[in-house]
Amino acid sequence: MKRLAAALYTALALTANAGLADTAALEALRDGDMRKLTFHAEPKELSETAFQTFEGEPMSLDQYQGKHIVLNFWATWCAPCRKEMPHLSELQAELGGDRFEVVTIATGRNPPQGMKDFFAEIGVENLPLYRDPRQGLARKMAVLGLPVTVILDPEGREIARLLGDADWASDSAKAIVSALIGTEG
Repeated sequence: MKRLAAALYTALALTANAGLADTAALEALRDGDMRKLTFHAEPKELSETAFQTFEGEPMSLDQYQGKHIVLNFWATWCAPCRKEMPHLSELQAELGGDRFEVVTIATGRNPPQGMKDFFAEIGVENLPLYRDPRQGLARKMAVLGLPVTVILDPEGREIARLLGDADWASDSAKAIVSALIGTEG
């Protein structure tokens, strides 16, 4: 824990006035499942492909401009997603706000009632039930399996990606997000 605290302090010090996060400092915060998180050398521009609200209304990631986003692609049939979603919920509960948000998008064939049931069964009440039924956004973002989680910067560019499930409620995950948004989490 002392190593993680020291790494967080270093990351915060390096990113405090830089505007862009120091990738090496962020990588030093990776521990446990977060070792699977890969930071890109340069932010990647994203497609403006729309997805849907739970009710079927068009939605886009542009609505999250100005915030860091942990964007998670999942499905009701995905066992690792069931394991991971409560961790994402905890991350949102602890760090979500004006500078950060967890956004969840069910991609592929996920019946709306099945999505509601999925969240109810695992006790998640604070994450959005967005849908990508034709996988348009998932395809544009090269989501080839589930779950996939990407981190977006406040300009809406992809800065990191993690394939598979992870403990997003871990000290390491919280330290990474805290460093990105400039808090001492």
